[in-house]
Amino acid sequence: MNSESYYKHHVFFCLNERKDNEQSCAAHQAKEGFEYCKNRVKSLGLSGPGGVRVNKAGCLDRCAGGPVVVVYPDEAWYTYFDESDLDEIIESHLVLNQKVERLLLPKDIGR
Repeated sequence: MNSESYYKHHVFFCLNERKDNEQSCAAHQAKEGFEYCKNRVKSLGLSGPGGVRVNKAGCLDRCAGGPVVVVYPDEAWYTYFDESDLDEIIESHLVLNQKVERLLLPKDIGR
């Protein structure tokens, strides 16, 4: 862990909801994904200073790839489809420090 970092990993879930049927993470059960990840991280004893912090975020401006979660300081932008994908991100990235390549958003995916 970087000596200047309070958390080893900071995980942000986009929970933005757009109007008029525009693409948004909220339309892909992002809130449920956030709640699942937060509870799972806590139950595994990963949360807290020196560990993992899971937070809600507003629009991350990558709506076309939603739902979107980003892990800092690694700048790893993920999409996920279900709880098993979130489990894989938690186990591989947050525990073993290995990015889940198959879930990374391509760099050209934006709004």
